[in-house]
Amino acid sequence: MKKLFTFFAILAMATSLQAQTPKANLIKDWERARAYTKEYLEAMPETGYALKPTKEMRSFAGQMLHLSDAIYMFVGTATDVAPTAKDLEKSNDVAKANVTEKVLAAYDFAINAIKNVPDAKLAETVKLFGRFDMTKGQAIDKAFEHQTHHRGQATVYIRLAGATPPAEKLF
Repeated sequence: MKKLFTFFAILAMATSLQAQTPKANLIKDWERARAYTKEYLEAMPETGYALKPTKEMRSFAGQMLHLSDAIYMFVGTATDVAPTAKDLEKSNDVAKANVTEKVLAAYDFAINAIKNVPDAKLAETVKLFGRFDMTKGQAIDKAFEHQTHHRGQATVYIRLAGATPPAEKLF
């Protein structure tokens, strides 16, 4: 009986550790970020998508499309997967349905590319913007940091539009 208990305890630990690989954690974080960003997109009223806090700043839609362009660039470079879209911000699209679709597609691209990249490739070196050497895993981390930064900025836009941003979603 003791051996059977030990066997199941080891099996449970191994299963738990397997689910918490660095790549599994990346995927989990990107899925959470997608859901969180979707809440931001839904919280902003349609009329707020064109909102610019000042004339020099991006619109809310521009922030979200910029975030998406960067996801495609960073993650595409890190995973050797050709981006399925580019120059989204240059479209100047401010239609809520269109922007939402484009942004969520960028997250889907990232999640699928990360799922399919071999673990060993994440340790390979890549050059971002032609001048920054880092591992492919670090490039994915930079993409995550960038999207978090711009989504955070969008909180102010939502408040300026008279709406309430989503609650924090750390886990």
